[in-house]
Amino acid sequence: MAESKSPDWDKIHSDFPVNDQLIWLNNCGTTPLGDPIRATVNRWLEEYGRRGVDAEGFSYAGVKASIYQRLGSLLNARPGELALVHNTSEGMNFISHGLSLEPGDEILLLENEYPSNVYPWEHWREKGVHIRAIPMTGRPEDFPATFADLAGPRTRLASLSAVHWCTGMPFPLDAIGKVCAERGITWVVDGSQGVGLVDMDVQAAGIHYMAFSAWKWLLGPLGLGVLYIARNRLEDLRPIFKGTESVPQDNEYLPYKQAWKPTADRFAVSTGSMTDWVYFDASLAYLEEIGFQHVKERIRFLAKRLEDGLRGAGFSVLSDGWGATSGIVAVSREGLDASEAVKSLKGGKIIAAERLGRIRLAPHVYNSEKQIDKVVAVMAALG
Repeated sequence: MAESKSPDWDKIHSDFPVNDQLIWLNNCGTTPLGDPIRATVNRWLEEYGRRGVDAEGFSYAGVKASIYQRLGSLLNARPGELALVHNTSEGMNFISHGLSLEPGDEILLLENEYPSNVYPWEHWREKGVHIRAIPMTGRPEDFPATFADLAGPRTRLASLSAVHWCTGMPFPLDAIGKVCAERGITWVVDGSQGVGLVDMDVQAAGIHYMAFSAWKWLLGPLGLGVLYIARNRLEDLRPIFKGTESVPQDNEYLPYKQAWKPTADRFAVSTGSMTDWVYFDASLAYLEEIGFQHVKERIRFLAKRLEDGLRGAGFSVLSDGWGATSGIVAVSREGLDASEAVKSLKGGKIIAAERLGRIRLAPHVYNSEKQIDKVVAVMAALG
């Protein structure tokens, strides 16, 4: 879809009723629902009430195909490489339990990683596989060298986030993917904080497997996620569940089939939540209409405005030295308790989060410059 030349940011701001109540700056956690998306979901529910699964304009296969097409375009994923799951944890568990590793092999994870990319790998410890944490670096461009230094002869797999959930540091996925390709390391990505926020090309980065949630930068519903499996790695991943949608011609229930679908959809297992799918497809369509490049630029613009303002108010900005913000802003100020500050902000109807002793803020396209300036003024006055 062609990107609009000049998005109407005031109109986009008015599309989200949350702005009448709160300044929501926890978009890397969850994102509120916009009116145009809700209108589409309402139309689906009305049609479903009248016609059931024959709802006009909302076929099960059609909505799923639309989601795959939109995500495929965004990620440069090929047909058959995506499956709809419930969340990142579920996707990571499909990956972790489906792969084969041997005692003495090694998995590399990121220091202070989000639990969705830690817990699914823990079962390997009791099977004799070593799990090591890669320390954070001061700058994103320094990370590939640190990664390469830690990757040893028994390193078989690395699973890292695209963007760190606490700090907002974006990781150079292409450079890390190159190291993995050179060393024969299976390359897994938690894309939850990256997809829709930073440029991600799964083919250019050589990503083998990825899982991410719908409800952060993609404005989708809670309880829906996506699993990506590179076409040439599908047969390396053993499914741990089998259901009606795991097999070819899944609408023909008899005779039973032994074969798996020749696509990542074999991991979808069974009937998904059509309401969530409609919600997600409408969210992606909304962002497409704005233009994903415009979306990313707007988020970075608002984040930079926030960083500049808070720096002027005496805050230390963690991304200083990175060259550019990812869109997630992590700040601290000497003598200011981050947890208490976040509580105080919530009392003033500003929603942020505390992570690793810092205040984490994450704007999205529906936030306004006026909101950003108000947040700076309020935070400057925090005692």
